[in-house]
Amino acid sequence: MNIRIDDLNGPEIKQLLTEHLEDMYAVSPAECVFALDLAALKKPDITFWTVWEEDQLLGCAALKCLDSQHGEIKSMRTTSAARKKGVASTLLQYILKEAKQKGMCNVSLETGSVEFFAPARKLYAKNGFEECGPFADYALDPFSVFMTKAL
Repeated sequence: MNIRIDDLNGPEIKQLLTEHLEDMYAVSPAECVFALDLAALKKPDITFWTVWEEDQLLGCAALKCLDSQHGEIKSMRTTSAARKKGVASTLLQYILKEAKQKGMCNVSLETGSVEFFAPARKLYAKNGFEECGPFADYALDPFSVFMTKAL
Protein backbone atom coordinates (compact mmCIF):
# COMPACT_ATOMS: atom_id res chain seq x y z
CA MET A 1 0.00 0.00 0.00
CA ASN A 2 1.22 3.44 -0.95
CA ILE A 3 -0.18 6.40 1.01
CA ARG A 4 0.34 9.83 -0.50
CA ILE A 5 -0.93 13.37 -0.33
CA ASP A 6 -3.48 13.86 -3.09
CA ASP A 7 -4.46 17.01 -5.00
CA LEU A 8 -8.04 15.74 -5.47
CA ASN A 9 -7.90 16.20 -9.25
CA GLY A 10 -7.90 12.55 -10.39
CA PRO A 11 -11.09 10.91 -11.68
CA GLU A 12 -10.76 7.98 -9.24
CA ILE A 13 -10.82 10.18 -6.15
CA LYS A 14 -13.62 12.35 -7.54
CA GLN A 15 -15.71 9.19 -8.05
CA LEU A 16 -14.95 7.84 -4.56
CA LEU A 17 -15.86 11.15 -2.92
CA THR A 18 -19.06 11.37 -4.99
CA GLU A 19 -20.03 7.89 -3.72
CA HIS A 20 -19.11 8.96 -0.18
CA LEU A 21 -21.36 12.03 -0.30
CA GLU A 22 -24.22 10.06 -1.90
CA ASP A 23 -24.04 7.48 0.89
CA MET A 24 -23.95 10.17 3.59
CA TYR A 25 -27.09 11.84 2.21
CA ALA A 26 -28.81 8.46 1.78
CA VAL A 27 -28.45 7.47 5.46
CA SER A 28 -28.59 10.82 7.30
CA PRO A 29 -30.77 13.92 7.12
CA ALA A 30 -29.14 16.66 5.03
CA GLU A 31 -28.67 18.93 8.05
CA CYS A 32 -26.70 16.15 9.77
CA VAL A 33 -24.28 15.45 6.91
CA PHE A 34 -20.88 16.99 7.62
CA ALA A 35 -18.89 15.31 4.83
CA LEU A 36 -16.91 17.81 2.78
CA ASP A 37 -17.06 18.25 -0.98
CA LEU A 38 -14.01 18.56 -3.25
CA ALA A 39 -13.75 22.34 -2.90
CA ALA A 40 -13.86 22.19 0.90
CA LEU A 41 -11.27 19.40 1.00
CA LYS A 42 -8.85 21.60 -0.98
CA LYS A 43 -8.71 24.29 1.71
CA PRO A 44 -5.24 24.99 3.16
CA ASP A 45 -6.11 23.77 6.67
CA ILE A 46 -6.77 20.25 5.30
CA THR A 47 -4.28 17.58 4.25
CA PHE A 48 -5.83 14.88 2.08
CA TRP A 49 -4.31 11.43 1.55
CA THR A 50 -5.15 8.55 -0.75
CA VAL A 51 -4.10 4.91 -0.50
CA TRP A 52 -3.08 3.07 -3.65
CA GLU A 53 -2.01 -0.41 -4.67
CA GLU A 54 -0.19 0.16 -7.95
CA ASP A 55 -2.75 2.14 -9.99
CA GLN A 56 -5.83 1.09 -7.98
CA LEU A 57 -7.31 3.55 -5.47
CA LEU A 58 -8.09 1.79 -2.18
CA GLY A 59 -9.22 4.63 0.06
CA CYS A 60 -8.84 8.16 1.32
CA ALA A 61 -8.97 10.37 4.40
CA ALA A 62 -8.19 13.92 5.44
CA LEU A 63 -6.88 15.72 8.50
CA LYS A 64 -8.27 19.17 9.20
CA CYS A 65 -6.28 21.41 11.54
CA LEU A 66 -8.77 22.87 14.00
CA ASP A 67 -5.91 24.61 15.81
CA SER A 68 -2.23 23.93 16.42
CA GLN A 69 -2.97 21.10 18.87
CA HIS A 70 -6.26 19.65 17.65
CA GLY A 71 -7.04 17.89 14.37
CA GLU A 72 -10.18 16.39 12.90
CA ILE A 73 -10.37 13.34 10.65
CA LYS A 74 -12.61 13.96 7.63
CA SER A 75 -13.74 11.96 4.59
CA MET A 76 -12.41 8.58 5.70
CA ARG A 77 -13.51 6.14 3.01
CA THR A 78 -12.44 2.78 1.64
CA THR A 79 -13.46 1.57 -1.81
CA SER A 80 -15.92 -1.31 -1.79
CA ALA A 81 -13.31 -3.58 -3.41
CA ALA A 82 -10.80 -2.83 -0.64
CA ARG A 83 -13.05 -3.26 2.40
CA LYS A 84 -12.00 -5.64 5.16
CA LYS A 85 -8.39 -5.67 3.92
CA GLY A 86 -6.86 -3.39 6.56
CA VAL A 87 -6.81 -0.27 4.39
CA ALA A 88 -8.74 1.91 6.84
CA SER A 89 -6.65 0.77 9.82
CA THR A 90 -3.41 1.42 7.96
CA LEU A 91 -4.55 4.85 6.82
CA LEU A 92 -5.85 5.79 10.26
CA GLN A 93 -2.53 4.87 11.90
CA TYR A 94 -0.70 6.89 9.25
CA ILE A 95 -2.85 9.97 9.89
CA LEU A 96 -2.43 9.70 13.65
CA LYS A 97 1.34 9.56 13.19
CA GLU A 98 1.23 12.60 10.91
CA ALA A 99 -0.94 14.51 13.40
CA LYS A 100 1.52 13.77 16.19
CA GLN A 101 4.44 14.92 14.02
CA LYS A 102 2.56 18.19 13.42
CA GLY A 103 2.44 18.70 17.19
CA MET A 104 -1.22 17.89 17.66
CA CYS A 105 -2.26 16.55 21.05
CA ASN A 106 -5.77 15.42 20.12
CA VAL A 107 -7.53 14.12 17.04
CA SER A 108 -11.32 14.07 16.93
CA LEU A 109 -13.98 13.05 14.45
CA GLU A 110 -17.68 13.02 13.77
CA THR A 111 -19.33 9.92 12.38
CA GLY A 112 -22.88 8.72 12.09
CA SER A 113 -24.98 7.02 14.75
CA VAL A 114 -27.01 4.75 12.46
CA GLU A 115 -26.13 1.12 11.66
CA PHE A 116 -24.43 2.08 8.36
CA PHE A 117 -21.62 3.67 10.40
CA ALA A 118 -21.14 0.77 12.87
CA PRO A 119 -17.96 -0.49 11.13
CA ALA A 120 -16.46 3.01 11.30
CA ARG A 121 -17.29 3.41 15.00
CA LYS A 122 -15.78 -0.03 15.67
CA LEU A 123 -12.60 0.88 13.77
CA TYR A 124 -12.16 4.13 15.70
CA ALA A 125 -12.85 2.51 19.09
CA LYS A 126 -10.38 -0.28 18.29
CA ASN A 127 -7.77 2.41 17.63
CA GLY A 128 -8.26 4.20 20.95
CA PHE A 129 -10.93 6.78 20.11
CA GLU A 130 -13.51 7.42 22.81
CA GLU A 131 -16.90 9.04 22.54
CA CYS A 132 -17.00 12.70 23.52
CA GLY A 133 -19.25 15.71 23.21
CA PRO A 134 -19.45 17.97 20.18
CA PHE A 135 -16.28 19.88 19.32
CA ALA A 136 -15.39 22.77 17.02
CA ASP A 137 -18.61 24.06 15.39
CA TYR A 138 -20.63 20.88 15.86
CA ALA A 139 -23.82 20.69 17.90
CA LEU A 140 -25.33 17.66 19.57
CA ASP A 141 -27.70 15.77 17.26
CA PRO A 142 -29.08 12.22 17.27
CA PHE A 143 -27.41 11.32 13.96
CA SER A 144 -23.84 12.11 15.07
CA VAL A 145 -21.32 10.34 17.26
CA PHE A 146 -18.30 12.41 18.31
CA MET A 147 -15.05 10.68 19.18
CA THR A 148 -11.60 11.83 20.24
CA LYS A 149 -8.16 10.42 20.94
CA ALA A 150 -5.28 11.93 22.87
CA LEU A 151 -1.98 11.46 21.05
